[in-house]
Amino acid sequence: MAEVLVFHHGHGLTVGVRQFAEQLRRAGHTVHVPDLFEGQVFDSLGEGMDYAEDVGFGTVIARGTAAAEDLPAELVYLGFSLGVLPAQKLAQTRAGAKGALLLEACVPVAEFGGAWPHGVPVQVHGMDADPFFAGEGDVDAARSLVATVADAELFLYPGDRHLFTDSSLPSHDEHAATQVTDRVLDFLDRIE
Repeated sequence: MAEVLVFHHGHGLTVGVRQFAEQLRRAGHTVHVPDLFEGQVFDSLGEGMDYAEDVGFGTVIARGTAAAEDLPAELVYLGFSLGVLPAQKLAQTRAGAKGALLLEACVPVAEFGGAWPHGVPVQVHGMDADPFFAGEGDVDAARSLVATVADAELFLYPGDRHLFTDSSLPSHDEHAATQVTDRVLDFLDRIE
């Protein structure tokens, strides 16, 4: 079974993120879910992003990096939206990474170095009309990643919702979220 480090999105460590992690645990995986917002959960994404801007995105990434310090190197890093920042950074820069799952965000590989590490598989998931994922360039970064990495997959889902994978938010899309979960579990099963 895989060992997974899950980073939450801009609302904070919501019930939906915890439930997603629990689904992975029920499938037999070891899952760690640190709180990058120090206990704060925000009702709106805007409030959460304001908090992240106030403390600094570098601080959010540093908290994610610190959460990995006492864990084995052989991790799969999973991030939801804002959580993709520490997940992608660790997958690219921490030796031993077993894989990366980037949900609803992706940044250019150059952001954390110059190349994706050899032998580290990656999946990117997002909605094709999500104003953040599709409208702010994340899908372009994902397409570039898939074009240059042998074991990389991009899954686009029809719709315009951001954070559709979080069952505790109004933006949740049950059908698409189920597909994401199935694909994530398949990915993790292949990691073993």
